[in-house]
Order: sequence, then structure tokens, then C-alpha cells
Amino acid sequence: MARGERRRRGAPADGARTTERAARGGPARRSGEARGSAWRAALGVVVLSLALGLSGCWLLAWHRARRAVTLHSAPPALPPDSSSPAVAPDLFWGTYRPHVYFGMKTRSPKPLLTGLMWAQQGATPGTPKLRHTCEQGDGVGPYGWEFHDGLSFGRQHIQDGALRLTTEFVKRPGGQHGGDWSWRVTVEPQTSGTSALPLVSLFFYVVTDGKEVLVPEVGAKGQLKFISGHSSELGDFRFTLMTPTNPGDTAPKYSSYNVFWSSNPGLPLLTEMVKSRLNSWFQHRPPGASPERYLGLPGSLKWEDKGPSRQGQGQGQFLIQQVTLKVPFSVELVFESGSARGGGSQPLEQLAGSLLTQALESHAEAFREHFEKTFQLKEKGLSPEEQALGQAALSGLLGGIGYFYGQGLVLADMGVEGSEQKVDPALFPPVPLFTAVPSRSFFPRGFLWDEGFHQLVVQRWDPRLTREVLGHWLGLLNADGWIGREQVLGDEARARVPPEFLVQRAAHANPPTLLLPIAHMLEGGDPADFAFLRRAFPRLRAWFSWLHKSQAGPVPLSYRWRGRDPALPTLLNPKTLPSGLDDYPRASHPSANERHLDLRCWVALGARVLVRLAEQLGEAEAAAELGPLAASLEAEESLDELHWAPELGVFADFGNHTRAVQLKPRPPQGLLRVVGRPHPRLQYVDALGYVSLFPMLLRLLDPNSSRLGPLLDVLADSRHLWSPFGLRSLAASSPFYGQRNSEHDPPYWRGAVWLNVNYLALGALYHYGRLDGPHQARAAKLHSELRANVVGNVWRQYQATGFLWEQYSDRDGRGMGCRPFQGWTSLVLLAMAEDY
Repeated sequence: MARGERRRRGAPADGARTTERAARGGPARRSGEARGSAWRAALGVVVLSLALGLSGCWLLAWHRARRAVTLHSAPPALPPDSSSPAVAPDLFWGTYRPHVYFGMKTRSPKPLLTGLMWAQQGATPGTPKLRHTCEQGDGVGPYGWEFHDGLSFGRQHIQDGALRLTTEFVKRPGGQHGGDWSWRVTVEPQTSGTSALPLVSLFFYVVTDGKEVLVPEVGAKGQLKFISGHSSELGDFRFTLMTPTNPGDTAPKYSSYNVFWSSNPGLPLLTEMVKSRLNSWFQHRPPGASPERYLGLPGSLKWEDKGPSRQGQGQGQFLIQQVTLKVPFSVELVFESGSARGGGSQPLEQLAGSLLTQALESHAEAFREHFEKTFQLKEKGLSPEEQALGQAALSGLLGGIGYFYGQGLVLADMGVEGSEQKVDPALFPPVPLFTAVPSRSFFPRGFLWDEGFHQLVVQRWDPRLTREVLGHWLGLLNADGWIGREQVLGDEARARVPPEFLVQRAAHANPPTLLLPIAHMLEGGDPADFAFLRRAFPRLRAWFSWLHKSQAGPVPLSYRWRGRDPALPTLLNPKTLPSGLDDYPRASHPSANERHLDLRCWVALGARVLVRLAEQLGEAEAAAELGPLAASLEAEESLDELHWAPELGVFADFGNHTRAVQLKPRPPQGLLRVVGRPHPRLQYVDALGYVSLFPMLLRLLDPNSSRLGPLLDVLADSRHLWSPFGLRSLAASSPFYGQRNSEHDPPYWRGAVWLNVNYLALGALYHYGRLDGPHQARAAKLHSELRANVVGNVWRQYQATGFLWEQYSDRDGRGMGCRPFQGWTSLVLLAMAEDY
């Protein structure tokens, strides 16, 4: 500051002397001119340097931003048009709308969609409750798939108050466009002997999203005879809604019909559009019975007013048929592909009535046989009820597979943490994603770290499905090798996500759990898996390379999750969302000096898997590059040096930390964080829990390791991690156990039992229980006890509630969080099968 002040004061004096010399004549003028030229030249150099520097920074920022939303150049892991009916006809149609109770669509950027809504007429005053999308708090439930093979068949039960709905579908291959399929929806009273049988409306709809043409043929009293259609992907097709019958009967049952046809308002608005149109009263008049009023869609339509010239233009069409009648009843919807009927000497019989019943029963029996052959629960002595839980766990996961297409929002990594806030998010290129989802009601979209756990289950059942899913996820790789941890693709997915979670940050990682099913592929020896891995290897290598480099820690062989929350005064412990463990306690004061144990273990696992893969593929250059890294990361000396905390007796994170933090009421602000003594300093983080176990969970420790015993000690201690319901996420002895992270943020990974990490623990205990070493017998015993606790509690909660849950209380075992959560909680099936 002082030097600057002197410079500013000196300038006028020098200028005055120069002016005085110039007035007198002589050399002063020439000297002034020379100095002026030199000053201008120097100024030019400074300006040019600044300009070049600024332009260089701008170019670098522009380059980073561009790469963040540019797809990776490596060849795709899946063949071209892998989702098309020509390449995968049996996967073209499916229940790929997991957020609705029942619906199907094609695996296409502009799909043809079908769905079901229903309402119980007169159950409540005013407009009846319209059921359509799975909601956490709508009072429906339990619900879920009893059977679903992920391919051609499913049966789902839904309890809605006094009603029990059963939705079934089956597909029949044929032709060039994905074949035929049929639905059966059965509605019955929840309890037998109900005196006043309710009046129920079902709403079957078809939605086009592009230039598909729909031509409805309407009959008497608003009943659609059929809907003909055509699209470039499906060719000619026809929908037929069969006349309702009593369940198991063929005699028609009296029904009232209403129809509605409009332009597509947008998929997230379908429910509200139907609700708004349920504004007219109609009479349901069965012969010989008293008439009943019901709310229906506008009566018959003059279809000719919606001529072909205006059909299918722009935003597509929405066509819905309302069927109203007394329970119990069954209704069938039949989809027939034109190409499945062409050229055959014998016309195909419509897949309805007794033929549909036979197909459904045949597929159910095939499912049971394949299930037992795959998981062998009956052979292991599990009861029929436990087998039913296993079937529901698998079916719910397969029935939650969705197909999404759209553009995500991405914030580029500007190279300096926090700088991404200074740029606007950009749209990622349009991409498809075929993936399972964690929860149909709460998280009906793709989550990167969840998906690796999902595919551990799916892979055992149908390895081809897993190859499809992994190939789609690897298709999301950007030019740097990054994959966004949460995929919000398409209008339906976007409508269910809070705005603050729409944007994915290209600096933030996620646990690379897709490597878990990759590792299983390496052990299986399936030629189809091997061919897939050969195609996928460049992308897997790029993804791992990005993770290893972008999340590097402050010292060699250390790693740090980018993207921790800032240390706000309202947060007890800033969250680390990229880790997947959200509010699991980390260093109290975030800094660049942190070393995260779980991340190092994930990178070590990734290096191990990539080296094995490179060796099996004959990729000598990659194996030579990755081999030393894998060896260094698996060396226990290095792990000890960076993460063994002698004062804690376990592995731990390292960072700027104090345990003297707590939330205290500070009116009127509410709960605020108070930091006491001792002040934060660089040290190991005393947060005993899942993170502490990661070297064991991922089987990175030698069975003779001196560190394995202490980890088994804390795992088996009820004062720390052991509970009668599974391993706690955070030790009961931790000061953070059960603590809120803010006034409005209850504990999440601070004590509750989570199935994904308990499954890793079971696998690790099973692993060490089969290897010679000082801890073999103890690991085997703990495996047996932990398996009984985890499986037993999930079973009891399923019996009590009908749901699999996101997490379970370590205090009383009750299900918590969202439900149904048939994502990684479906790992209970592999625990039952002892398949790790």
C-alpha cells in the first residue's frame, strides 16, 4: 500500500519537471519523448500480457466447460441401435416407467407409452382419489411385484384401502417390432364378504410423443372397439380393450364407458389433466340394479372432428378410455403388432381370455423354476414364506428397471473448488439410460452408486440385462471420463426432482460400484460377458483414470472426495454427498488436507479389477501402467501410514477436526453449530462406523493382517456397530450417533442399518471365514450371526408392512426412510442365498 502511494505522489512531480524542460527547449523534450515512448511500449507489453493471460484463462475455462458436456470418444460398449426392436426385440417393450403403478413403454427416445389410472367412486366426498404415479404418502400399499422376470412377464399386487388390484402382463414374440403383449387388471375387495361392493373406474391410456398416428374406432355408449396406429418403429399396431368379466369367468360384465382424446399435455401433467376433466356426473345402470352416480370424463367424442390432418403433430396425442363397474372384475388390454401377423399361414390367436391365462401360468411356473435353479433357497431349507420374500425382492428390482432419455444439466469443473459456481450449467447431449431405480415412489431415476449394487442381484438372474445396463451407464461418460452420480433424464424424471438436485457437478465423483458386477463377470467365464468387457474396457479405463486423478488427495496414494458442503453455521458436520454416505461424519472443518479412507479403498478396488481385466484381455500396456498403482494401494504399509489411527485403534479419515462441535438453540436463528475446545487440528477423525471397516469390506486386507482382528472387535461389539438387526452405520458410542445434521435434517447414515454395506460385510466375513488365518473361525461365526440378524429383520418387517425399506432402525429393527425400496435392499436375496 505504501509503495503504491509513493508511486502515485511521484508521478505529477516528474511530469512537471519534464514539462518545464520542454518549455525551455533543449534536450528535455527529446528525453521526454524517449521516456514517453518507452512508457507506452512497457504499457503495451503489460496490456498484451494481461490480455494473453485473461484470454488464456478464458480459453481454458471454455475448454473445460466444453469437455464437461462432450461425450467420450471411445467406441460404445453396446452395439449400435442396441435398444431397437431389430437388435433386441424381446426388450423393446417393457414396464420401463417405474414411477407409475402400472404402465409400459418402448425403449425409444420418442416412445409409445401406455398406462393405468384408477379411482374408487363415491368412497370420499367430491372428486375421487385418482391413482397413477407411485407416491410416498398417498395411502396406497403395500404394493409390489410378486413375479417379474425383467423380460416378458410380471404380476403385481396393489392394496388401495378396501381394494386389491392385481396387474399382470405377458409378451409374445413375433414380427420385426417387438411382438405382442397383453395386460390383465383384476380388482377385488380386500376382504371377502363385503356387503356394499364399491364402484371403481379404471382408466387405460395411450400417449404418443412424436408423429405416431392413432385412429380410434368408437362403438356404442363411448366404448372403444379398438385403437389402430402406426409409427416408424412399431409399424402398424392395434390396441383392443376387451369387455370386462368376473375374475376367472368369460361372461361379460356390465360396464359404463367414457372416452377422452386430446393433444399430449406433457407426461408430468397427465394426472392433473384427467383430474380436471373428471367434472361430469354420469349414471351407471346395470340391468336389474339401482343406478349409481359416478364422475366421468366428457362423454362421447366426435372423432371425425379430430381428423388425420391434425393427428400426431408436434407434441403427440393422449387417448384414454374410462371403464366403470362394480368389483370384482377383470379387464384385459391387448396390443397386437402388425408385423407379427403378416406372412404366417395360420393367423395368431388373440392373446386374451383362456390363452392369456395359460401364458401367465406358464410364465409364473418358469419364473419359479429359474428362481430356484439360480438361488436355491428351497434347497438351503428356507421356508416358502422366505422364498416368497426372495422372489418379491428380485421381482421388485426387475420391475423397477426403467428406460430414460434426455439431457442432464452439468456444471463444469473449473479446476479450482468452488469456481464452478461462477459459470452456468450446460446441457449434456441427449442420451439414453436403461437402469434400475432405488425406489419407485421416491427415487425413480438412475443413481450411479446404487446401480452397482442393483446389478449384483440382476446379474445372477439374467447376465444379459446387466450388460445392457452397464453399457448404458458407460455411455454417459464425458470427454474427461466422468459420469454424473444422479441421472435426471426426460420430463417425467425431472418433474420428481427438487431443483437443487437437477445439476450434476463434473468435479464430483461417486463410489465406482459398477466395478462390483464387473469383478463378478471376471470370475464367471461367460463368453458373452468377456466380449462385452472387451468392448467396454476403454471406457472403464477412462472412468477409473478420471476417478484416480480428479480425486487425488494431499499426499501420494491419498484421495479426497470433492464436493463436501461448506462449513455453514447451521450444519453440525458438512455433508459429503459424493461419497454416497451423505451425512456420515467427516472432518469437522472441511479442507484440502483431508484424506478419505473409503475413497482410497474404492480406488484400490478399481485398480485391482482393472489390472485383472487388462491381463485377461491381453492389454499389456494398460496392465503395466495400472499394476504398480494397484500394488501400492494394496500395500498395507501405505494404508497404515495414511489411515491407521493408533489412538483410535481402527482405520480412519484424516483432516482438520475436533469432536467439540454441537448444535445449540440460538433464537431466533434456530439451531446453530457451536465449536468448543479443543480447537480443530489436523488429526484422525474419530467417527467409528462403516467407513472404518472399508479395508475389510472390500477385502483389501490379507487374512493374516494384524488389522483384521481390531476391525472384527468393533464390528462385533454392541457398544459400537453390532445390533440385533444388522451393523449400524455409525457406532452407538460416537458423539454423532443419532444426531441431526441441522434443524431440518434428521440423521441418515448415523446409526441406521443399511443393506448395501451389511451385504459387503457379509461377503467380507464369508471371504475371511474361508481363508486360512488367525481370524478364520471368528469371521465364519460372525457371518452366520450377522446373516441371521439381517435376513431375519428384513423378513419380519416385510411380513409386518409388505415393504422392503430404505434403511432399518438399529434400536427396534423397524423399516425407515422411503418405501418400497427395492433397490439395494434387494440384496437380502443374495444374503439368503449366501451368494457374495
